[in-house]
Amino acid sequence: MAPWHYYLYFMNARQYIAIRTIINFLLILLWTYAAVSKLADYETSRGQMLNQALPEWLEEILVWGVPAVELFTAALLLFNRTKFYGTILSLFLLICFSAYIALVQFNYFDYVPCSCGGIIGSLSWEQHFVFNLVFIVMAASAILLENHRSLSFKKLH
Repeated sequence: MAPWHYYLYFMNARQYIAIRTIINFLLILLWTYAAVSKLADYETSRGQMLNQALPEWLEEILVWGVPAVELFTAALLLFNRTKFYGTILSLFLLICFSAYIALVQFNYFDYVPCSCGGIIGSLSWEQHFVFNLVFIVMAASAILLENHRSLSFKKLH
């Protein structure tokens, strides 16, 4: 069987657009939900953030900074001109959050510093890690699709 990237050569424009749109929609939904759930239950979110094993000055910045970056990322994903940058930022954030979860899983902290809110809060750390990995694969795939599309376009012209 051929490596998966050979399938990109047989993908037509409709398939590319459909896959890219689905991934984009799911990333926008993820970041908007994450930010809104933090802001909607601000006191709980703030308490969890202040319970981190981080310097206190950084915790205060992260209380507002994390939801702001999540909303900024969702906003980047809304527009064609900035969608690629939003996808790269999504991948970066997902890798950072997954690294944090891995540290929790490997008992790096003396205590479990926080739990996520909303629906995601009902997941175990292992399930949350897998959830993040799925989104990492989607974001990386979207970046690869975008790079392939632009390279293919350049070859044609």
